[in-house]
Amino acid sequence: MISRVIDFVKVSPTQNMTVLVRTEHPEEEYPDIARRMMAYEHVHAEQVGFVRKPESSDVDVGLRMAGGEFCGNACMALAALNAFEAGLETGDSLDVVLAASGTTACVRCRVAKRRHDYGCRLAMPVPTAVEDGARAGGVGAGSAFVRYDSSLYVVIETSRLDRSTMEEAQTLARRLGESRDVSAVGVMLYSAESNRLIPLVHVPSVGSMVWERGCGSGTASLGAYLAWKNATSVTTTVIQPGGTMGVTVSYERGGPMGIEVEGSVRIVAEGRAYL
Repeated sequence: MISRVIDFVKVSPTQNMTVLVRTEHPEEEYPDIARRMMAYEHVHAEQVGFVRKPESSDVDVGLRMAGGEFCGNACMALAALNAFEAGLETGDSLDVVLAASGTTACVRCRVAKRRHDYGCRLAMPVPTAVEDGARAGGVGAGSAFVRYDSSLYVVIETSRLDRSTMEEAQTLARRLGESRDVSAVGVMLYSAESNRLIPLVHVPSVGSMVWERGCGSGTASLGAYLAWKNATSVTTTVIQPGGTMGVTVSYERGGPMGIEVEGSVRIVAEGRAYL
């Protein structure tokens, strides 16, 4: 029996498959809708965001993630969709301003139309703190807790990107999700030798634990960690399972002060889902 009909668009920001729900639903239904749509036997995605009408003339569009978290890739996905619907032509660019869950500040994304996809450059929220992982949570050397208003990302430097390490990361994400009042926990496994990032994101209210193909917020957190660790501004590209993402961090007054991430976005499908 069909209980809900949902209009959606499926978008691929660096293969971090994202479903954007366009129909309006009560917020308390968001986690259930997301769980069901993310499932392999349904639309199948790594995350679900809900498009909202702007509440201010300074904002082009609103986005709320299923768990109320902030998501950089979902912001880029929605910005690209907004540019597509505005009729942006190849070679042109457009600034899109979003009101996004997980941050009180508006988020600006520069979208450039390319031949087969969109290039996006997103101004990210700045962490409230970057702390040594061994002191903040007993994680060990070569790690850091990158804290935001409503989420926590842990960056762990390791040359072992194997199954055992990934299982330990899942255990850590679950523990932090249970013990901390956060909307999302990310555990970023980073190999400095190969400049590879393997991102894990856990959203406790949705019950999701996803090894993502690409992670914008994780890329930003890694950039903040590298700036904090080296006490200098950072510009680098990071290799992830779904492709590469760029990050630029300005370092001032003893910490990261401005962060931008870059990635590619493809709009891959739209239609109706039945729950």
